[in-house]
Amino acid sequence: LDVRPAYLDHAGPRPGDVLAAMAGLGHVRAAVVPLLLTSAYHGRVDLPAVLAAARTDGLALPVRMTDVLGPVGGVTPAPLVAALRRRLAETGAGYDAVVLAAAGTRDAKARATVTEAATALGEVLGVPCVPGYASASPPTAGEAVARLRAGGARRVVAAAYFLATRQLYRTAMDSARAAGALAVAAPLPDAPEVARLVLARLDG
Repeated sequence: LDVRPAYLDHAGPRPGDVLAAMAGLGHVRAAVVPLLLTSAYHGRVDLPAVLAAARTDGLALPVRMTDVLGPVGGVTPAPLVAALRRRLAETGAGYDAVVLAAAGTRDAKARATVTEAATALGEVLGVPCVPGYASASPPTAGEAVARLRAGGARRVVAAAYFLATRQLYRTAMDSARAAGALAVAAPLPDAPEVARLVLARLDG
């Protein structure tokens, strides 16, 4: 596969430019896989608008946009849960409860999918797992840690529902540590399970 990155903001190249380059190379179709864990504003509005603008600007290449990498239709992808579980194991910490730390969004439906992912992870781990956020919506990751500790958990760790180590990741994890989290997991950008999930979205 000819796989190329594109970005909606902060950096280039833009999706329309990448798709135009692919068309220029003779490709006859393309798929855009949103590297997003929720179908919030970027997935529901920004990316479709960018693709529509590319078509308006003359892109004739047929383009399919896949689902995001997070839960869709109430189903949390097994590769995503496996990646989160492995990142937790890499911390080396034992735990009796987990906070799934995410960026946060005002979109209630998107937050519901984070809760779905937390529930799925907790079922696999056999411990309570609840969401906590860096911004935009309560509870913060630290508040989630504190609630679990108040409920009797003594070894709380934070899983990272992030695809990059940037400000929101650092904000969430600093909050979790300040509230007593024993360890925080690394984000998922280079997890092989994420690559497999991208391929699965292409086949979906």
